[in-house]
Amino acid sequence: MNTYEKAVIITGAAGGIGQALVTEFSAAGYYVIGIVHKAAPLPTFGVQYVTCDLELTVQNNVYASKIFDQVRSHISKLYLKALINNAAVQILGEVKNLTKKDWKRTLDVNLLAPFFWTQAFLPELESAQGCVLNMSSIHARLTKHSFCAYATSKAALSGMTRALAVDLRGRVRVNAIEPAAIDTDMLRAGFEDNPNGLQQLAAYHPSGALGNPHDLANFARSVVELNGGFLNGAVLGFDGGISGCLSDPDTIKTY
Repeated sequence: MNTYEKAVIITGAAGGIGQALVTEFSAAGYYVIGIVHKAAPLPTFGVQYVTCDLELTVQNNVYASKIFDQVRSHISKLYLKALINNAAVQILGEVKNLTKKDWKRTLDVNLLAPFFWTQAFLPELESAQGCVLNMSSIHARLTKHSFCAYATSKAALSGMTRALAVDLRGRVRVNAIEPAAIDTDMLRAGFEDNPNGLQQLAAYHPSGALGNPHDLANFARSVVELNGGFLNGAVLGFDGGISGCLSDPDTIKTY
């Protein structure tokens, strides 16, 4: 650890995008603190995992302080260059079926945790001239059936990104990325019973393919490392061109 000078905190580090982010930043010389919800992946040199319940860090101040102190113990002698709020839950359901519990968990993890983690590590980020990167979603702007809770949380996260950049002007940069469909195990699991649907989804992107998680991670690092500080309050698309598509229900099959 003494060979490192800079650190990054990555929430949701056990998922497909999270692991790509861990790999990308570790290879670039960052000491990575990966925040995971359940059992941590196997440790590697320069990567430290912390297991916690992000929802509980919003709801319980005592628990949150304990987790934040644990994270700080790993970066006490390092420059915290970035907090990447990548963790999210995706609870799908029709309007008639979404419960208060569904909404509370969605907003706690997808919106309020990014805020309170930013608040908690603001001194370290400011001291290191670091930044916050929120992993939002194309669902912040364009969504589909049964995504009401998830889409609302991501729209709020993109909005909060802009608001934080204004409030923290000159102190810490805050940006967000809105990816479309990224080729992860989780995405593929949703199409186990409909492999043609996955192919149709990929083809619907003008790029002709799903997003690659490692390409997304590389893009995230470029946003973090961009010098000058002028990229601030930006919400950046990483969507293969799909945000420019107009779906015609008479000609486009649903998936």
